[in-house]
Order: sequence, then C-alpha cells, then structure tokens
Amino acid sequence: MASDTTSRSDTFDIGGDLTVNRLGFGAMRITGEDIIGRPDDEVDAKAVLQRAVELGVDFVDTADSYGPGVSERLIGEALGDPDDVVVASKAGLLRNREGEWLPHGDPDFLRNQVLCSLDRLGTDTIDLYQFHRPDPDTDFEESVHAFAEMKDAGQIAHVGLSNVTVEQLETAMEIVDVATVQNRYNVGHRDDEDVQQACEGNDVGFIPWGPMYAIDGDETPGALDDVADRHDATARQVALAWLLNHSDVTLPIPGTSSVDHLESNLAAAELSLTDEDMTALNEIDSQ
Repeated sequence: MASDTTSRSDTFDIGGDLTVNRLGFGAMRITGEDIIGRPDDEVDAKAVLQRAVELGVDFVDTADSYGPGVSERLIGEALGDPDDVVVASKAGLLRNREGEWLPHGDPDFLRNQVLCSLDRLGTDTIDLYQFHRPDPDTDFEESVHAFAEMKDAGQIAHVGLSNVTVEQLETAMEIVDVATVQNRYNVGHRDDEDVQQACEGNDVGFIPWGPMYAIDGDETPGALDDVADRHDATARQVALAWLLNHSDVTLPIPGTSSVDHLESNLAAAELSLTDEDMTALNEIDSQ
C-alpha cells in the first residue's frame, strides 16, 4: 500500500496581504548570457513572462542587477503594472565588467536604485523590494533603514531580505516589518535550514534561490531520480515539489528563458509526493 500523500497550502500571503500561488517565476534568466545585457530575442523573453502569467504565476522575482536593469525593463514592458501579479525586485548588488557580484549597501545608493527600479517596472509602488546582500563595508542596520524609508515613502509596499543569517533577520525585524527572506536553499543544500525555520516561525515568506542547483551540477542525487521514476516526473519537478512540501512559507521561483521549461517547472505544483518520497528526499542533504 502506498504511503499517505503529504498535504500543503497552495498559496501564501506575502506581508499578510499579498496572496500569491506558492510556485512563482524567477526572471534572472531572461537577460543575456551570464545575466549581462539583453537577451538574444527580447520578444521570446517577453513571451516567457506572459506565458507564466497565463499559466497562473502571480509572483515574479527580479533584481536591478539582472542585466543590469534588463530584467526589470522587460517585465515592465511585457506585463505592465498588473494588479493581479506581485512583482518583487532587489537592490544592493552590483555587477562589474568581469561579471562579479559586488555588495553595495550604501543607503544613498539604495535610495537611488529604487527610483531606477520604479521607472523600469513602470509602477508607482514596488510590491516587494529586497536587500540583495548585506555589504561588509556598510552598517547592516543603515541599509535596512533605507528600505524602511522607502516603505514609509510609499515607494515599496513590503521589505524583503536576501542572503542573511538568522541574527540579521532578527535585527532587521526590529527596524521594519520583513515580509520575505531569499537565501540559497534546495533539496541538496540546506545550510540555511535555521533561516528557513526562523521564517516559518515568524510567518515570513522564504524564497529559495538556486532551487535546481541540486540537479544542475555534475550528478543528480539518486533519490531524486528514484522518486521521479515513481511519479513519471522529472528530477527538476521533484526538487520543486519537495520545496513546496517542505514548508508552507516556502516560495520557489524557478527561472528559465524557455517556455517549454517553464511549463515543465510549473507542472511540479501538481505533483503529489508521499510521506515515503519526502523521507527519501529529506535524507539527500546528509549523504
């Protein structure tokens, strides 16, 4: 007899008032190669965004550094400023000519960047604006205060954090209401399990970046393939379904530049994992 199927919530209320389907879309890959410059075909890139929304995606994540500026602009042009789609962006990470990601949390820089993001997205208020990465050369609290000021000014509706520790999350929560945290996390990489649990305890959305990194490496963990075979699914779909089942505050945002991959990823929301499946997948991180 098959094990019981795990139950989960299909939606999450970001900041308590923005209800979204828990499987969103990450718009990092709609830019040029290495996340720099324009994509080869902007029409195709916009078609991916539009198809995502057609399929029920109502949470789209981007950043000012994707392109830089390219992803935000394409979202603004492809989707406009829709009432039924939550668009999240980020500031606080720069790209240099070598393609390196450089933290930059200076408050004046952040206050300038939100103006750029607002313009590219074509909106008066960004639904969710996230501090992309703490800057070792800038006081963390000063950076967070800049986001609190943006919220008070009505430029952003909710504040999010990215790449933070539990201590940094707690510090930020003393300054401003934190709606989400976005850290690296997947079925094979759970170093930030403590951050995920802190988010769960505070009803803060947890957005795992790199949700496919457990499969996009040199070797896919065997348990992923085994579960995928049992469900006639792909390992990528199983990895996403695991995230959805692991915690009701988790909001995966798989990204792609392909409509076919997009449709395959979104099918993971319909994949029902059993308790037996979850047990096998939970053991991957310790192998």
